[in-house]
Amino acid sequence: METIRRIRGEFPQARFIVLTTFDGDEDIYRALQAGARAYLLKGMPLDELLTTIHAVHSGKLHIPSSVAEKLAERLSGQELTARELSVLERIVAGRANKEISADLFISEATVKTHINSLLGKLGVADRTHAATVAIQRGLVSHR
Repeated sequence: METIRRIRGEFPQARFIVLTTFDGDEDIYRALQAGARAYLLKGMPLDELLTTIHAVHSGKLHIPSSVAEKLAERLSGQELTARELSVLERIVAGRANKEISADLFISEATVKTHINSLLGKLGVADRTHAATVAIQRGLVSHR
């Protein structure tokens, strides 16, 4: 995403098609925010790839319906705050509330408040499910 931003900063007319295996709604959102004109998943039919190349070359956006559905889910959901994302990253890393508290220089009660908030926003009931959803959606990296 940073490469797209930098190139478009210098060459605003540059057009990008992202071709990837990552289909998380946050990945899609970030790519389009960075300036990609299309977002495709590897393994799509050749005719769809060609259609996308022609569309983007002519200045249009091209988002396949399966990708558009994921993007719509992202846009309709509540966004996590920066602090909630920090807490979520640490949950994915397997950190306990006490450790998260120390990492972020906040109280354990505040950590619990952030966890309750992000559980609600993600529509999950527990930390494990939150971590799974975060990875699937591309909210945090587990790489």
